[in-house]
Amino acid sequence: MPADPARTGEGAYEESYEGGLRKVARVVLLDPEQRILLLHGHEPNDPADDWWFTPGGGLEGAETREEAALRELAEETGITDVDLGPVLWRRRCSFPFAGRRWDQDEWYYLARTTQTATAATGLTELERRSVAGARWWTCRELTRAHETVYPTRLAELLRTLLDEGPPASPVTLDPEIV
Repeated sequence: MPADPARTGEGAYEESYEGGLRKVARVVLLDPEQRILLLHGHEPNDPADDWWFTPGGGLEGAETREEAALRELAEETGITDVDLGPVLWRRRCSFPFAGRRWDQDEWYYLARTTQTATAATGLTELERRSVAGARWWTCRELTRAHETVYPTRLAELLRTLLDEGPPASPVTLDPEIV
């Protein structure tokens, strides 16, 4: 298998992304206490411009979204002991980050784990400059949070998921353009 440019640092996908619709797999990771794991991100040159988001990222090569979800989760959190479930939500979003506009088609997978220690050992150069850590959140904490969280309705979506279980088919969320 050839070396992955995103891991070697030369031409890393995130650094070379130039537009078009980026296919992304994200993970709604729940622990046994029904807490969700979110990453704390910020603009690479402005840590005060920050937000929380679910682990995940763009597909590489011919990998499936499921493969991308598990790979990204392992790279960004070190968590590999997961049961990957169904796609919960789909979302199109567009946002400025690191000096360019990102247009993404995101699929959010449910996953469960008993492994709660995190170690971000596989981050790209851009991720090392823009991810400040990870935190497990209860639904109540997320509902009361004053921080920016993406997707913006995550607290409501998580509450519905915990109360009703996964939807019969993926729910299409409203597009978010920042």
